[in-house]
Amino acid sequence: MASLSRDQVRTIDRTAIEVLGIPGVILMENAGRNCADAVEEFIGGTAEKSIVVVSGAGNNGGDGYVVARHLAVRGSRVVTFITCPPEKITGDAAVNLSIIAKLRHDIRQLAGGEIARLGEALKSFDVIVDAVGGTGIRGALRGDAAAAVEQINAAGRPVVAVDIPTGLDCDTGQADGPAVRAKLTVTFLARKKGFDSPAAREFTGQVHVADIGIPSELVAQIAGGGKK
Repeated sequence: MASLSRDQVRTIDRTAIEVLGIPGVILMENAGRNCADAVEEFIGGTAEKSIVVVSGAGNNGGDGYVVARHLAVRGSRVVTFITCPPEKITGDAAVNLSIIAKLRHDIRQLAGGEIARLGEALKSFDVIVDAVGGTGIRGALRGDAAAAVEQINAAGRPVVAVDIPTGLDCDTGQADGPAVRAKLTVTFLARKKGFDSPAAREFTGQVHVADIGIPSELVAQIAGGGKK
């Protein structure tokens, strides 16, 4: 399977939702569940393990909420830190945040100077799941997202990135500012074009491609330029 660009990923997602009729919330569920499977394998089982999910706004953060739910159900102690104001969380991500809130999941909303102290809190967990930002990021991170990434790296714990390490450009594999340095990246649909850059490896670590329920024929067609 060829690597995918940012625009190709968007086209595949849009086609799956608008043409095939697969609801976005189902794609998010599949992504998060399969990412949870990869995390479980990475840490050698979930029993008595402590996992922290750091989520931002957007679908990447929504994937993180699904990851948190599945790992908690499997017996891990899971805490979710949210790096953005609640009003920025909408759509399918908001649906999944609502679910874990109703399950009385440990959700901690970061505000102001709390992000600057995030690194100390993260040090007490076995693994960090990075769901701050996804493939839509271009250019250098700023504000709370940049601060969160710096704190994730400062914690010195193994990191699993959801789809792409936050701060890494999906197409170029370059980081114009702070970017998460992951041990494992669980990416969806196919490898991203930027992963082919040798410079990207220090951020992605090992790359695992996870299925999210979109037909492989559609992915191959768009990857090959058959649909614009």
